[in-house]
Amino acid sequence: MLVLLPPSEGKAASGRGAPLKPESLSLPGLAEARATVLDALVELSVADEEKARVVLGLSEGLRGEIAKNVELRTAGTRPAGEIYTGVLYDALDLASLDTAARRRAGKSLLVFSGLWGAVRVGDRIPSYRCSMGVKLPGTGALGAFWRTPMAQVMPEAAGDGPVLDLRSSAYAAAWRPKGEVAERTANVRVLHSQLVDGVEKRSVVSHFNKATKGRIVRDLLQADARPKGPAELVTALRDLGYVVEAEPPARAGRPWELDVVVTEIH
Repeated sequence: MLVLLPPSEGKAASGRGAPLKPESLSLPGLAEARATVLDALVELSVADEEKARVVLGLSEGLRGEIAKNVELRTAGTRPAGEIYTGVLYDALDLASLDTAARRRAGKSLLVFSGLWGAVRVGDRIPSYRCSMGVKLPGTGALGAFWRTPMAQVMPEAAGDGPVLDLRSSAYAAAWRPKGEVAERTANVRVLHSQLVDGVEKRSVVSHFNKATKGRIVRDLLQADARPKGPAELVTALRDLGYVVEAEPPARAGRPWELDVVVTEIH
């Protein structure tokens, strides 16, 4: 099973390891596109800090984040699973998984990124600031920029098993499964269910949505779940205690839609 994750806006500091080695990253078919974005991001950040702040959508208080981009080629690196922080990754808590579950995470988790396209959690990268919604000089909107290179590498990366898509809409724009890959893809939405005057109301809660997705991935890894397709994935999630409402695709070439319904926010 391949699990598609969004990155986090906030990131841990770069490590003390060796500087970035682009050739060591997973999905080598993205190398040329990664070099293009890296060059554009570093050039922007070095040349004009104020312009970089505006382009990257950073508040005045986050101006210091631009320094990360200036040093991308020389900063130390650490595994992507340590670089990405935030609600989803706190809930996933890769560091506390047992050895076997961490090994499974290294093989099955793929984190989409405005800078790298996508990386595995074991790939060593420096800390950076560049979301998929950014429009860099020379590349334009990164969501659109990544579509062609991602379309070339993702079908092979998806293998022949199910694809669990937990990305936000901005990152989903970089690659949308098609054909038979789409048919074994499951998109997940987390809904908060509560009674209001005796009537059930459901809503999408961003913060809790991320935490629940992190717990879903953690539970699947710990259980060594090996579903053969979306239907078996639904069964696996229900076996783990999740309330899942599944909607198989109405026509060929479309993904499954899964709603995970929760009643408590934590």
